[in-house]
Amino acid sequence: MPPAAALPIIAFYEPRIPQNTGNAIRLAAVTGAPLHLVEPLGFDLSEPKLRRAGLDYHDLAHVVVHPNLEDLLASRPTARVFAFTTKATTRYSDIAYEPTDILLFGPEPTGLDDAVLHHARITDEVKIPMLPSRRSLNLTSSASIVVYEAWRQAGFTGGM
Repeated sequence: MPPAAALPIIAFYEPRIPQNTGNAIRLAAVTGAPLHLVEPLGFDLSEPKLRRAGLDYHDLAHVVVHPNLEDLLASRPTARVFAFTTKATTRYSDIAYEPTDILLFGPEPTGLDDAVLHHARITDEVKIPMLPSRRSLNLTSSASIVVYEAWRQAGFTGGM
C-alpha cells in the first residue's frame, strides 16, 4: 500500500456536537489528516454518540486534544493558519495547501468568534461558497470539502 499524503491539520475550536466530532474522526481516519480539538469540548470524548458517529475508526485516526488555542498554535509555530468563516472573501479553492497548514473551524452553531479571527497567527479567513441567505454548512461537511481539496492538490497520494 502506498504511503498516505501528508495533509494539513483539521482543527475544531471548541466543538459542541459529539456526532460532528465523531464524523471528523472518521474523516481523519479515511484521509490521514490529523484532527486536533481545542477545549473546552461540549461533550466527553467517550460519549456514545461520538463513538457511534466515528464507528470503528477511532483507532485509525490521529486525534490530539489541546487545552486552548495557544497550545494548538504553539504545537505548530510556523504553520499557516486558515480560519474558516462565512464572513471571508478568500475561497477555499484559491489556496495552495501545504501539509503544515492548520485548517481552523469554529464551534457549532456560532463559528469562530472575533477574538480568534483577529488573532495574530491567522494567515487568512477562508470561506466555502454557498447560496445567499444560507447560514452555514455542517462542521464536518466543511472540513471534508477542504481536506479533500488539499488531498486532491497532493494528487490523492496514498489513496485508492
